[in-house]
Amino acid sequence: MSHFRCVVLIDHQQAKILQFNDDSVDSQKIHAHKHDTPRHNSTVRTEHAFFGEVCAALADIGEIVVTGSHTAIADFRHYVTKHHPTIAFRIVGWEIVDHPTDGQLVALATKYFVKFD
Repeated sequence: MSHFRCVVLIDHQQAKILQFNDDSVDSQKIHAHKHDTPRHNSTVRTEHAFFGEVCAALADIGEIVVTGSHTAIADFRHYVTKHHPTIAFRIVGWEIVDHPTDGQLVALATKYFVKFD
């Protein structure tokens, strides 16, 4: 089921996407895949692949709030702005949070969206 709004909790290992409306909440998790690149000793490819999967999951969402740690949000924001500007345009807020529950995430996003309605 696709909803118009969602909140994303992201770090460098996983993303939790909660799509919601007044009646229901659908949850999806996306995990980063560890790819050893001993020749280059770089995690950039892995991070880009992970962020790309997150963006693919957000492709049909109208309004998005992204939450997480400061560094995860900054890295994801940079990636989205550079590689997926149409998704970046639909992100209405960036909030730093520390280990919220699903209910707290939905409440934060709901209050956030009410401000913009």
